[in-house]
Parts: sequence; structure tokens; C-alpha cells
Amino acid sequence: MSLALSILDQSTVAVGRTPPEAVRETLALAKLADEWGYRRYWLAEHHNSASHAGTAPEILIAAIAATTRRIRVGSAGVMLPHYSALKVAEQFRMLEAIAPGRIDLGVGRAPGSDGRTAFALNPDAAAAADRFPQQVQDLMGWLGDGLPEGHPFRAVSAQPEGPTRPEVWVLGSSDFGAQLAAYFGLPYCFAHFITDGRGSAEAMALYREGFRPHPGVPGRLAAAHGAVAVFALTAATEAEAWRLYKSRELWRLSRDRGVFPPLPSVEEAEAYPYSPEERARLDRMKARAVVGAPEQVVAKLEALAAAHGAAEVAVLTPCHDPAARQASYRLLMEAATALPVRGDADLAA
Repeated sequence: MSLALSILDQSTVAVGRTPPEAVRETLALAKLADEWGYRRYWLAEHHNSASHAGTAPEILIAAIAATTRRIRVGSAGVMLPHYSALKVAEQFRMLEAIAPGRIDLGVGRAPGSDGRTAFALNPDAAAAADRFPQQVQDLMGWLGDGLPEGHPFRAVSAQPEGPTRPEVWVLGSSDFGAQLAAYFGLPYCFAHFITDGRGSAEAMALYREGFRPHPGVPGRLAAAHGAVAVFALTAATEAEAWRLYKSRELWRLSRDRGVFPPLPSVEEAEAYPYSPEERARLDRMKARAVVGAPEQVVAKLEALAAAHGAAEVAVLTPCHDPAARQASYRLLMEAATALPVRGDADLAA
């Protein structure tokens, strides 16, 4: 395969279907992704949202890990400031015991919600985000590094301890996460789908330039390893892909106003009375969108990965029709596996 492809799933809620149905669609897609050859299946964390049902990635990871054979399963990510680093370490050590060698622990600093909900999750939310670097260090300590001398909880262990440990990633959409991942020698994924690529190349360059190698250290990397999380959508024909994309267009207009509704149907999007200003915004979005026939989408992803020096791409494909969503991921993998293998030298070019 020329491109290391993974799936990022937000358990998107669609108009006309319930949040529990969105969760069951996630479980069904994960089994297919395992069969199709995707490298990773990542679950997002959102709270108090009508758009996304994925509030507890650790629970979905357990369900998926128990019903798949090969694919790595993980979080993209756990919003660490909401929680105790010890509890997260325990959860993911338990997941590692369920599926040894297949668990990813992606962590992020953003709330994944509104400010009120952040305080409902953690009454100390105002200061919690500032402690994110210390939380990452504590998390790595409880996952196997050990806590330093003088740490107040050095004698506390995170069970179940075992011979393997989750693979820790830092996720972000700004320079902060990139620099933190580089400092700790961890893999880094930029949320390209959130920013539409704004700042993505700069963040990835900061990550590579500032990376501190940790050769031979368990849980750390000897060289930088980056990924980008990208919205992409394909179908049997280019025209059909752009038709399906209309749902995403209308949803994005709401998101950019701070409203997070269920994903509208294509028919609802086609009937929506867009203003001239909204049409102009959609045209700008469409020019950057990774949408088209399978070969076109793979080519766009290849170019995007190369431009960012990324070794992997995690694909996000919210689609109102669950069958069309499954088809998009299947067609994408079929097109990707038909291309020649790309080497590290190509990535660095």
C-alpha cells in the first residue's frame, strides 16, 4: 500500500436517526475496517453535542477491540484535562490487556465541548488545560516509565500491568501539541479537518524540527512520526461523491456559527436557501475538499501527506447514508492498495 490509512470516527448523529444508532454504525464500520486492511480505528471524544454520540472512546475501544482481530484501536482522543491521568492510565492498561499490542492512546488538550460542559466534567477546568504537559508526563509514568523521585504518587501503580503498553499519541490543531509531542518523543497527529489545513504544515514542521529522539526507550520514538486527520469522501463516481458531500457543506455552515446539529440529509442540503455569502463560503471550502472518485481522493491524500511529511492519514467521513459511508471507506482502501508502495525518502521529499 502506498499510503498508511486509518479511520477517525466521531460517531456522527444523522438527521432521522438516534445517537444510539450512530454508536451501532460505528461498531459495524469498525468490523469492516478490520477486514479491509485499515491500520487504525480511532474514536473521538465529544460532550453535550447533538452532532456526535462518541462521549466515551474508552468504552467503544473495548467493544471494538473485542470484536476485531488485527486493526489497532484507539482514541483520537481522550481530552486529558477532564480526567485524572492515573484513571486514564488504568483504563488503557485494561484495554491493552484485552487486545495486547493493538491499543492507541491519543490525548488532546481541547475540551471537546463547550465551556460549561468542561466545568461539569472537571470543576477545575479553568486550570486543568495548563497542566496538560504534566499530565502527559504522569500518564507516561503510569504506563511504564515510572514516576520521578519525589513525585507524591510514586508508590501508586496503574493496573493491570503487563508486558506491552498502549501506543501514546499527541493530537492537536495548533503549534502547542506539535511542540509537546516533539519534546516527549511521541507520535503526533494534526487535526487537519478542524482547521481546513490552516497552520497544519507549520505545526508538522515544528514537530519534525523540534523532535527529541529517544532511541531504545519504550513508549518513545527514535525519529519523528506524524499523521494528519483529514475529512475525505469518495463514491463510485465523482458526481456521486460531490452529491453526498452536500450534507457536510450545510453542517459546516452551522458549525462555523457555533451550532452543532445532527448531520443533514443530502435532500435537506439541496433544498436549503443559501445566501450569496454562504455560497461563496461553500465555494472556498469545496476548492480545498478531499472529495471525488476513489483514484482522485487517493491522489489528494498522497499529496497532502507528502506536503506535511506525514507517514499516516486518518480519514474522517461523516455521511448521512451509512451504506454510502461504508462504500466510501471500502473504495478508498481498494484504490489505495492498487498503488505502489511509497518509501520514507518519498515522504521526506
